[in-house]
Amino acid sequence: MTDQTTDQHNRPGQGTAGSTSNVDHATIDESITERQEVSGFAAVMRTQPFWVFMAIIAIGIVMTFVSDAFMTERNMFNITRNFAFFGIMALGMSAVICTAGIDLSVGSLLGLCAITLGLTMQAGFGIGAGFIVCMLTAAVIGAINGILIAYLRMAPFVVTLGMLAMARSIAMVLSDNKMIYDFGPDMDLFEWIGGESMLGVPNVVWLLIFLTAVFWWVWRYSTWGRWVIAIGGNAQAAKLAGIPVERMIVSVYMVCSMCTGLAAFMFIGYIGSATNGVGVTYELNVIAATVIGGANLMGGVVYALGAPIGAALVELIRNSLLLAGIPALWQQFFVGLFLILAVLLEQIRNRGGK
Repeated sequence: MTDQTTDQHNRPGQGTAGSTSNVDHATIDESITERQEVSGFAAVMRTQPFWVFMAIIAIGIVMTFVSDAFMTERNMFNITRNFAFFGIMALGMSAVICTAGIDLSVGSLLGLCAITLGLTMQAGFGIGAGFIVCMLTAAVIGAINGILIAYLRMAPFVVTLGMLAMARSIAMVLSDNKMIYDFGPDMDLFEWIGGESMLGVPNVVWLLIFLTAVFWWVWRYSTWGRWVIAIGGNAQAAKLAGIPVERMIVSVYMVCSMCTGLAAFMFIGYIGSATNGVGVTYELNVIAATVIGGANLMGGVVYALGAPIGAALVELIRNSLLLAGIPALWQQFFVGLFLILAVLLEQIRNRGGK
């Protein structure tokens, strides 16, 4: 949880109008590197993911007294598997939010990817072809979002809200509003990948662990990660420094969509069927998990561990409410409450930094 890569009050390239023109790659790299050099428990305690993790532990301790079923192997298996799908999507969303953007279309895109994947495999093609079609679908939608936002200067909220409706409609048209449950000759392998486990850990959790490690490296050490953070901190300064801001924004939205494509591939393998209703309102939980995990909606702040930790809290809330006998209708209330508290905590921390 020490993978904080930037801070809202000292963003790369931010300064007076007179100093902005002197910003270069070295300035941005040095500024980001300095903020990466955090160590020790005190540094960990300054990060939002740490406190979210503490909340998870606190809820877990309370639930062990509330329900005997909470700490069972089966329940832990279900919790980790369920939050992994959102965690994978939240990793991509964290990149978008780091640029001060938003992607409201991920839920509908999950449904569209599910349908294109299902139709491909139902037609007799193997799992490899299904995966490629699924990821191409995600990449195309992400590219469209990114191009409209980066080159036509359209608001991310408007573009992705429109795509939310369009992607869901396309899924309905392609599926003819029918369920797909026949996945061709590779059906058994497909359902094993999405629904089974290795060493007692769900396969989707292994994928989440791998992707989290990749994103941790990206945010800390890659040029792409540094540029994304620089754009989120000060897009104008990043552009003056020679960073291809427009191309980077397109790539960020494609990364977000392709993470959704991966989640769709695993999720449909788990549930064993594809419908155009898959993923309805999922964008709310994904955005909530990302923000709760420490991503700043103003841009320039991102944590690799934040996305899965935020997703874990959202799933833990749902699971705890069910085990405590509280109606599931309260789930979104508590998710929203933690979202507001997370943003409030970030504002308090930022004011303290001033």
